[in-house]
This record gives sequence, structure tokens and C-alpha cells, in this order.
Amino acid sequence: MHSFIARRNQLANQIQNGVAIIPTAPERLRNRDTHYPYRFDSYFYYLSGFREPEAVLVIVAATEQTAARHILFCRDKDKEREIWDGFRYGPEAAKEAFGFDEAYSIVRLDEMMVKLLANQPIVHTLFGQDCAWDQRIVGWINRVREQSRAGVIAPNEIRDCRVWLDEMRLIKNTEELQIMQRAADISTQAHVRAMQMVQPGMREYEIEAELLYTFYRHGAQAPAYNSIVAGGANACILHYVQNNAELKSGDLLLIDAGCELDGYASDITRTFPVNGRFDSAQRDVYQLVLAAQAAAMEQVKPGKLWNDPHQAALQVLAQGLVDLGLCQGSVDGVLESGDYKRFYMHRTGHWLGMDVHDAGEYKLKGDWRPLQPGMVLTVEPGCYISPADDIPQHFWNIGIRIEDDALVTPAGHELLTLAAPKTIAEIEEIMQ
Repeated sequence: MHSFIARRNQLANQIQNGVAIIPTAPERLRNRDTHYPYRFDSYFYYLSGFREPEAVLVIVAATEQTAARHILFCRDKDKEREIWDGFRYGPEAAKEAFGFDEAYSIVRLDEMMVKLLANQPIVHTLFGQDCAWDQRIVGWINRVREQSRAGVIAPNEIRDCRVWLDEMRLIKNTEELQIMQRAADISTQAHVRAMQMVQPGMREYEIEAELLYTFYRHGAQAPAYNSIVAGGANACILHYVQNNAELKSGDLLLIDAGCELDGYASDITRTFPVNGRFDSAQRDVYQLVLAAQAAAMEQVKPGKLWNDPHQAALQVLAQGLVDLGLCQGSVDGVLESGDYKRFYMHRTGHWLGMDVHDAGEYKLKGDWRPLQPGMVLTVEPGCYISPADDIPQHFWNIGIRIEDDALVTPAGHELLTLAAPKTIAEIEEIMQ
């Protein structure tokens, strides 16, 4: 609870004046009267710790006369609905459990927001995220404007509070890192199980089932994203999620999968042979991607720029593609022309946290931002070789990505996913 209160206080200090209004995510219908599994809004949860739907957080900034106020609007306690849908806190219990100054029924939100916005200069919210929510904010402001003859002044500015929240979320505290390490450990176990269970003739969804089994068995609430279980040519489709093809001896299997635990994501990719043994061409490309990842990892430390790991990986990949005869000419020429993009078309990482592609800018005032202790990022070079007339056939349909989750530390970095096997020797041993 203390972390959530501290974050709300930090945001109140950042906004300085006005009112911040952060809603949680709505429930979504899957079909007819069946909903998708509910997942709260990350910004809302980051500030509140509250997991129920139909909730709104309001922070009123301090003035010279009054202290800041932290207010929660949530569903009423309802014993009958709890029989059908499960426990709900209700305003009074939620106020106590989550450290709010005030808590009210969500049915009072429209009425009370008109009062809370009176004589406030600025509304801070997640503006532009949801059109219906934006219109509701404007509706409240217009209702305040209707009181102008009584001397009430309406807010004259709407600001997106993600400017501050993204920067806050970029640096993880000890509590967050403990959860992320547990999530990484669970995902590591899932990848190891996949390596142990796979056999030629299985289908991709059978391996996805092993991943999900391991996630849920160890306490994760959900996959952090749609798992990619891509055998053979499917590994050359970056966001392949059909996961229904047969796994064939002689093919590689690329798995990009991670669980979500207590609101935080993990993200691991491993690539291994369906039959347990890399062939010569697969081995060459795999060692190239592994070397590119190692070069990128060397750049993950304080003071290095966000783009440095990507540039280091590109240098190694370009040299390897030339050495393997997949690209022609000099390494500098391949980099300058972008010829490598036939085989490596994405960047080498992203921020990781509550969202798998987490909050935070990658540039500051036009320049790549320096890495700082407490940031968590993925490092994930790859090589994807689709059939083509100018490519030797033994390379066709090799798709390899190796992805780990790295925490920037004062001394360099720590791998949250260090235990996930990734050398050829480790993988082949596990698969035996």
C-alpha cells in the first residue's frame, strides 16, 4: 500500500495544481453476455493497487490552504452481486485497504466531479486514450461552465498526465523488481518445459498448452501477451499467433512467450530444434544471433544510450550475414544500404514493466536517452531467412530470435532471465 500512496503523492507534486482523473479499464464483451477476462488499466493500478472494474482515481493537488486529496470512486458493496461475480470492496473498505483520503460510490462520479472541478485551473487525465472518456471529461467541464454566473470558474486546460506517469514507471523500485523477477522465473520454467516436451508430429498449440500450464501452475494470472509458438517457416512471421501447425523434425521452433504476475510482464524468446539437434546451417545462424545479443548486452549499463545495444547487435549481424553469404559487399555497405533488413527488420528491444511494451520515451529532446539504474528492457536480436532465389536452400525458413529481460544496475546490468537456457549445448542437453 505504501508504494501506491507514495506514487500518488509524487503525481500530486508533479501536477502542482488542478485535478488528476485516472479511470481503470472497462470490462469488454467477448460475445453476447460473456466478457473477456478482466485486466485493469496499468496507470490506474500503478497509482491505486485496486483491481476491480468500474473505478476512477481522483487526485486533487494541494493548495496553500488545503492538503492534496486522494479519492477513489468504486462499485458499491453488494452482497447479491457478490454471489454471482465474487468479492468487491465497496467504498469504505477500499478507502481503508488502499490508503485513500476519501472513497465514494461510482454512481456519484458525475455529480461529484462537477464539484471537484469547480475553480480548478487544469484537468490532468489520460487524454486521447478513449474517446468516450474524453467526452465525459468535456461534459463535466461544460457543466462547471454553466455555473459561471454564480462566480464559479471552470478548468481552461486539459493535460495528459502520462507525461509524468511514464517517467515514473520507467524506473522500477525494489518491490516491482521482485515481482518481475518472479515473473521471469515462471516464464523460464515454461520455456524449459517446452524444450523438454516437444516432439516431431506435435502441433504448435500443444506446446502453447504446456506454456500456459506452467504459467498458471506457478501463480501467474495470465500470459503477458499472445504467445508466439512458431515452427519452421512460421518463425519468419514476427507476430505469428495462429499456433496450429504441425512441428516437423528438422525444423526450428521459435517461442516468444512470457507470463504476467501481479500486473507485471516478463518477455522471453528462445529458439530450438524440434528434434533436439541443430543442423549445420541452423547452428551457424543461431551462433550469429547469440553473438549479436552478447554484443548488445555489453552496451546495457548506465550512461549508454538507448540505441547503443541495437547498433552493437547490427554490427555483429551485418558481419555475420556477409560471412554466411546472405548479404554481399562490405559490412559498412550492408549497414548503409539497409540490405540486412531482409533478415532483421525489427529493433533490438523495448521497455518492460507493467506492459510488455512498457511506458517511457526512448528519446529526450530528439536524442536517444541514457540508460539509468532501475530501467528494465528486453534485448532481442533475430535473423529470419525466407526462401528466395539468391539464398542457399539450406538456410530457407530458419527463423531465430533470442530475447532476455535486463535490469540496468549501477554497475552494469542483471539478467532477470539468466536461468533460461540459450547456448546450443544447454538446449541440446535439456532436450535429451
